[in-house]
Amino acid sequence: MGFFYGVNGKKLQRQYKDYLSDFKSWDQKEHAQDWLLFAENIGSHLSLDETAFCNGELYTIVTNKGAKGKKGAIVAMIKGTKAETVIKILHKIPVKRRNNVEEVTLDMAGNMGLIVKKSFPNASLVIDRFHVQKLALDALQEIRIKHRWEAIDFENNAIENARSKNLKHIPEILPNGDTLKQLLARSRYLLYKPSNKWTENQSKRAEILFNHYPDIEKAYKLCQNLSWIFNNTDDKTSALVRLAKWDKKVRQAAFKSFNTIARTMSVHYKNILNYFDNRSTNASAESFNAKIKAFRAQFRGVRNVNFFLYRLTTIFA
Repeated sequence: MGFFYGVNGKKLQRQYKDYLSDFKSWDQKEHAQDWLLFAENIGSHLSLDETAFCNGELYTIVTNKGAKGKKGAIVAMIKGTKAETVIKILHKIPVKRRNNVEEVTLDMAGNMGLIVKKSFPNASLVIDRFHVQKLALDALQEIRIKHRWEAIDFENNAIENARSKNLKHIPEILPNGDTLKQLLARSRYLLYKPSNKWTENQSKRAEILFNHYPDIEKAYKLCQNLSWIFNNTDDKTSALVRLAKWDKKVRQAAFKSFNTIARTMSVHYKNILNYFDNRSTNASAESFNAKIKAFRAQFRGVRNVNFFLYRLTTIFA
């Protein structure tokens, strides 16, 4: 921009920061790196999440869903994820305002739940369905990766064995042109998608994959069944019954990682079931995190954290 106007870019940025903007007189400048609070932006439905600005430093962010990611979205930004620290800052918001919060969406982290209970006592906690589904998908990918390492080891052994006999190793080529190692590597993305959204090539690859590895097919069906429950259930009672049946299938399948998910869900089942009241998700918080990252990328990183936060809050708070 400085080049466009025939002005040194760094000098223009410095002039903007020191004179053209209100950064010097910003009322939150002294504590900006530790916490920012905009109590007037609080609404009845909030999202709670964490994100990193620079050097992996995490901030806990409370956003107002009613603002739809625009001005008035930021309620609080607090350095760190320690529950006691976040609660202390949120308690600076008047009790009457905090008591008016009806619902907060969050992930399954224990500190997040404690923050909500202590800061917004009248709010119902809604665990984001996509965090639950991601756990299941991660477990599915874990099974695929385990088989891939086995396939790599098998191929390495076959190559070494052929070399010891002065022979050329010829890998087995599957009907779709993949080797077993390639099949497992190239199946990663199709396992995230429902079968009705597979391309023709993905359908062929999935058929071969499931023929060779029935456990991957079983785990894939468990993931799709969980997604179906969230998509096609309208009330808590039906959801509880269907999730109980899903839990039974998981235990019968005897996958260690899926059993861990089932246990995690049984611990948090009340907050997971709260999703079916209003079908609320943490998508607004994830979207806001993406906006922060895009904003950071636009300015090629964060050199001055305070000034970055000033610009960010000027737009979103």
